[in-house]
Amino acid sequence: MPWSNQGGGWQGGGGGRGPWGQGPRGNGPSGSGGGGPNPPNLEELLRRSQDRFRQFMPGGSVSGRGILLLILVAIAIWFGTGFYRVDTDEQGVVLRFGKVHAVTEPGLRYRLPWPIESVLTPKVTTVNREEIGFRSLGDVAGRGGTQQRDVPEESLMLTGDENIVDIDFTVLWQVKNAGEYLFNVVDPSRTIKQVAESAMREVVGKNNIQFILTDGRTKVANDTRVLIQKVLDDYKAGVVITQVALQRTEPPASVIDAFRDVQAAQADRERAQNEAEAYRNDIIPRARGEAQHIVQQAEAYKQEAIANAQGEASRFSQIYEQYRQAKEVTAKRMYLETMEQILQGTNKIIIDEKSGKGIVPYLPLTELQKAMPQQPPASSSLSPSSPTVKR
Repeated sequence: MPWSNQGGGWQGGGGGRGPWGQGPRGNGPSGSGGGGPNPPNLEELLRRSQDRFRQFMPGGSVSGRGILLLILVAIAIWFGTGFYRVDTDEQGVVLRFGKVHAVTEPGLRYRLPWPIESVLTPKVTTVNREEIGFRSLGDVAGRGGTQQRDVPEESLMLTGDENIVDIDFTVLWQVKNAGEYLFNVVDPSRTIKQVAESAMREVVGKNNIQFILTDGRTKVANDTRVLIQKVLDDYKAGVVITQVALQRTEPPASVIDAFRDVQAAQADRERAQNEAEAYRNDIIPRARGEAQHIVQQAEAYKQEAIANAQGEASRFSQIYEQYRQAKEVTAKRMYLETMEQILQGTNKIIIDEKSGKGIVPYLPLTELQKAMPQQPPASSSLSPSSPTVKR
């Protein structure tokens, strides 16, 4: 059912109305031949648009030079869209047709306009934080402080001595290479959290629970940081782990009372061991000193006895040599020396045999009895200190 301009009507049904819902117009300028408006004339619309465009052009006409000028202006504006700025805490990653072309430093930079090149500017100086084993909830109901929610499926870990420890820790990281960070890992934050949990489980599984809870906290954190960094470098994640901080390290809540009892018993055992060790360190040196003193005394007695025996043997040999040469003189000398030793501590009265026979010996019995020690009454033997009378 085509539209016919020759008769001023729509060839078909519809009550003589046109395709735009209006009746046909007549051929005259007043439109009095058909009883309705005609459809819009496309040529007329195009002509009016050209007239409006000419009003903006110099001289009111569109020439080849004007079109060229318009094209140059459009190209200049297009190239001007290639300028971009990278802030001090960012790195610029320039993509050429979606592939990493260059990484730029902070400042005003230029790239080819879109769609040839585009730029991404991730922040590289921001310290990001991942929480493993707990989640911070912030200040709840204005109570002050930070509220936390425990995540036991992340915090409960098996130690090397087959105990369970509850560890909460945080991982601090920064972007090191923006290109690798944007395109090598789909979700860097989630990847770092999973790698950190896996690394901590591996480190905890190599140590016993007592070491982890006491002296080994710093070593466990450092070993975990090194292991996380190694895995992420293998992934080419483009991040650097700055710190791993242990927030809470303790046994599970269900067994913490029993574990504290075990710790108290271990502390008592260590105290008893230390006391025994102190006693051992005190008694052993003293015993060794006394033993050394006895050995030295025995050695001195041995040397003294040997020296005395050698002296006596030498003296006997000398006396024997003199006795062989002069028996009577030597025998008398030996007798006198022996009597000197025997009578050395006694009172003696000496009477010369040549004094004559008329001398009456006088014995001072009273003085001798005073000087004599008391003897038992039944004893009738003479005391060794009794005076000896030689006639």
